[in-house]
Parts: sequence; structure tokens; C-alpha cells
Amino acid sequence: MMQAGRVDAQRQARSQTGDSELSWFGPSAQDSLDAEWEAPEAAGQSGEDSQFFFQRSRRRQAGEGAFQRLYRAFLAARAALGLALFATQLVAAWLGSASPEWALPLSGFYALQALALWMLPWLQRGATAHTLARLHSPQWLASIGVDLLVFGVLHALDRGSSVSYGALFVMPVLMAGVLTPRLLVLATAAIAALLMLGVAWWAVLRGADVGQRMMQTGLSGTGLFVVGLLASELASRLAREERAARGSMELARQQAQLNQLVIDEMQEGVLVVDRRGRVRAANPASRALLSNGHKVRRAPFQLRGVLAWMPLVQAVERAFGEGGWPEEGRDVLLDFEDGTQRVLRLRMRFTRQREAQAGEDLCVIFVEDLRTVQARSRQEKLAAMGRVSAGIAHEIRNPLAAIDQANALLAEDCVEPQQQRLAAMVASNVQRLKRIIDDVMEVAPGVVPQPVPVDASALVAEVCAEWLRTNKLESGATGPLLCSAPAQPVVVAFDPEHLRRVLVNLLDNALRHAAPGPASVQVSLQAPSEQAAQLAVFSAGEPIAAEVERHLFEPFFSTRSRGSGLGLYICRELCERYGGRIDFRRAGPLEAAGNEFVLTLRRLTETSSS
Repeated sequence: MMQAGRVDAQRQARSQTGDSELSWFGPSAQDSLDAEWEAPEAAGQSGEDSQFFFQRSRRRQAGEGAFQRLYRAFLAARAALGLALFATQLVAAWLGSASPEWALPLSGFYALQALALWMLPWLQRGATAHTLARLHSPQWLASIGVDLLVFGVLHALDRGSSVSYGALFVMPVLMAGVLTPRLLVLATAAIAALLMLGVAWWAVLRGADVGQRMMQTGLSGTGLFVVGLLASELASRLAREERAARGSMELARQQAQLNQLVIDEMQEGVLVVDRRGRVRAANPASRALLSNGHKVRRAPFQLRGVLAWMPLVQAVERAFGEGGWPEEGRDVLLDFEDGTQRVLRLRMRFTRQREAQAGEDLCVIFVEDLRTVQARSRQEKLAAMGRVSAGIAHEIRNPLAAIDQANALLAEDCVEPQQQRLAAMVASNVQRLKRIIDDVMEVAPGVVPQPVPVDASALVAEVCAEWLRTNKLESGATGPLLCSAPAQPVVVAFDPEHLRRVLVNLLDNALRHAAPGPASVQVSLQAPSEQAAQLAVFSAGEPIAAEVERHLFEPFFSTRSRGSGLGLYICRELCERYGGRIDFRRAGPLEAAGNEFVLTLRRLTETSSS
């Protein structure tokens, strides 16, 4: 953005100051910007798949390319004029026409010089808009300067006015009008007019009619100025149109690159297919869906001929035949050679309206794996269920609190053991419902709290000690819990209460499934790297069955009749909120049999925490 601003500022300053060092087709700031845009392409940006979505604009060389083309065209015109001039002199001499003595050799010299400058590329080196914009440059002298000199000498030698050599001055004036700034155009026309005026005065001094010669010279000089100014104006207009075209092509190229990036990064496959089943464009996602372990070539390629793609070909033919496709799409089954199958959801759109006189239509196919569609649908349903569950839990909380309070008041008046058992049963179930409501509200959609620096070493030691006291368990070497944490602080990004909740939940599950004995539940905190810390909770006992392991972190899955099935699900959700994760593995420390849950937490260094 800053570079583009500098380019616009330089262009505006140049137009305001009337900089005349360049021709209309000289290198501008936009040309430099174009060159910078072309450099990455030359470095190897080949365009990959989406180059078929948008035909890349084949841009001409900016600025200097236009100048060089016009410069070579004028050199060719000079060579043709030189040959014509020399041939005319030869024909005049053969016919016996009286001509100046030096006209033939001078015409031959001009023809040779023009041919050499046109045919020898090394003589054209250094011819740029900068060099040709100066009168004293070798490039200006070798072209426009030679023309003025030769045509002036021929005009001066033609004392009898048998041939009008003054018309030849149109060539240098026209060349200057197209390739040089306007001030230099006027200077060139003035030089030609002064040469013609000098020859006219010389003729008048030798007895020619002063009125006739001066009128002829004045009209010719005026014509040269008019030709030069008109050529300059037309050249400036052509240059403006070319710059506008280059700008439009640049915008189109940038838009094509943007579209290419967006389509290549799409998770959904995109295919552009014609009536003959030829794929004109295919992004990487679509090629991956059409393959089964084998790489599909980049577009264009033919769908016909591959047995597994025949359902797709039939779907395209049906879409073109019916002239439409359902908005929600249709499913096709691809059966690959190795026996595997894949169901694709196809949504089709046409590039133009179907008309009888229309040419070839193209069909844009959006391809998705049906499993991905179903998974997204399940996620949407779960999200909707979560919002509904949160609303219901919020509504239950108030009457549940009233039930708890009423039960506590009734328990004060209960004297019989049976009544006390019923009151205790009500209180136990109320507490269970409260825990379920808290779990549901914990994972409900809402504002995600910001992580704060937490010393995991101190928090793990504190939670383990509090957990032993709450569950009235023995501590020490004979107790069921063995806790190990580094002495130095291990700072992680988490919420202290959420990390406490996760650890307590894992400790409760570990104790529930652990075998009796000392150190049957083990908690260890390690910091294997500066970026991550690992908190592991191990319980010795029978490993979890494989069919249960697959559903460990699913909501509402529990192996207990009185469990809510939200404990591990909440642990996973809380870890993911703070950039961590939780994993399960059957192997434990020292190769002991059991189950272990490992939390990987994002660690904060002193710089990041400050």
C-alpha cells in the first residue's frame, strides 16, 4: 500500500511539473510496478490448478516495449524512404533528367545509413525514451538529426525546384512527434522550417520570386508544425489508452490471483466441466475426492474413460439434459478398482442461461464427501442441542434450588429413620442434578474466557492435597495417590478453576477404576519443552475395553448408570478452549497395566507471561 502511494505521488508530481524528459511511451512509475508484479511469475509461480479458472492475461511489455516497437517501425520507414529516394535518383539519371551532382551519392548514403540502423540491432542499443529526448544524444542524431541534415542538403541542392524535397521533412517531424516530448517536437519542426526558410532566402537572392518562395515556405513550415503537434497529441492519447489498458489488465490479473488463492484453499471441491465431459478446471480438493490413493493430473483432463468416474459422467449428462439440478444436490457413488467406495454430494451450477442459440455451456460442480456433509450436520445438531440443553438447565436451576431448600426444612422435622433416609435420598439426587446442570452450563456456547498464567506445579500439589482431604483418603507412601511435580514453577495458559475442575474429574475417574493398593493413582507434571507441559493422571487396573475407548470423549456416554457422561467431554472442551488437548493411552509408567490420561498444556515463558 505504501509503495502504491509513492507510485501515485510520483506520477502526480510528474504531471504537475510538466516533466519533459520522457516521451509519451517512456517508462513510467506504473511500468516499474508492472515489472515488480511480473518478477514473481518469472521466479516460478506457475499457477497450479486454478490457472484454468481464469485465463491469465498475457501482458505486453510495458513502457519500453511500446517505445521499442514504434522506434523500430520508424527505422523501417526510414529504410524504405531511403531506398525509394535512391531509386528515384537512379531512374531520373537513367531518363536523363537534370539533377544536382551530389543528389545521387547523398541519397545512396542516406539509404545505406537507414538500412544499417534498421537491420543491425547493436546500432539500436541505448535507444530509449530518455536518450531520444535529448538533441545531443547519439540516438537522436543518428535518426532525426541525419534526416534533417540530409533532407536539408537535398533541398538546398535542388535550385531549380524540379523536385520538392521539402516534403521529406515530414518524416523527422512525425518521428519526433511520436517518440519525443512536445517541446522537442516543436524544436524539430522549427529546425526543419528554418532550413526551408534559409533555402528560400538563398533562392530569392539568386533571383527567384520572393512572394512565391516565401508563401510556399511559410505554408510548408506551418504544415510541419501542425503535423508535429497532431502526431504528439495522437501519441499522448494512445499512450494514455495503453496505460489504462495496462492498469485494467493488472487489476484483472490481481483479481485472478485472488480468486486462484480462494479456490485453491477451499475445502469443497470445484470442477468446471463441459458437455463432452472434459474437465476445464479442478482445484486440489476436487482432485483428491476423485482419486483413491493415486494422484489425478491437473486440469484439463477427460472424465470419460475412467470406470470409477462413470456415475459422475452420467450425472453431468443428466444435468445438461434436464437443464437444471436440485438446489440441495444429489449423491453419486464412485466405485474404485481396489473395491473401495466413496459417496459424493454434487451441487451443479451453469455458467450462463440455456438458450437455443447459445454456444458451449460450462457446468460448475461443487463436490463434497458425503461423510463430511453428515459430520457437519451432526455438529450443527449438537450445537443446537447444546443451546437447547443450556436453556433447559437454566430453567431447572431455580425450581431445583427451591426443592433443595424445602427438603432441608423438612429434614429438620424428621425424627423417624425412614423419613431421614427419604430426605437424604432427595438431597443426594438434588446434588446430582446440580452437578449435571453445572456440566451442561459449562460446555454451553458463550464467551470464551481469556487464559491467564497459572503455576501448574503449585496448583497440582494443592488440588491433590485437597482431593485427599475431601475423599477422606490416606496420604503418604501408603495412600492411593502418588503426586510428583517439579519444584520450579511451570507456568501454563489456563484458567485456575477450570484446570482444577479437569484435574479433579480425572482423579475421580482414576480412583473409581483403580485397583486397591498404594499408589494406584499417580499424578505427574512434566515440562518436556519450552512450549508445552504435560500433566498425566494414571490409574492402575484393568485397561479400558476398545469398544469403550472409542466413545470416551463423546457427550452423554457413561459406563455408570448414575453418570451423566459429560465428565471427559467437559475435560476435552476445556483443554481445547485454552489451546491444549487431552489424550488417552493404555500404557502406564514403568510398563504397569492401567489407563492414563495425558493433558498437553500450552506453556508460557517469562516474556510471554509478562
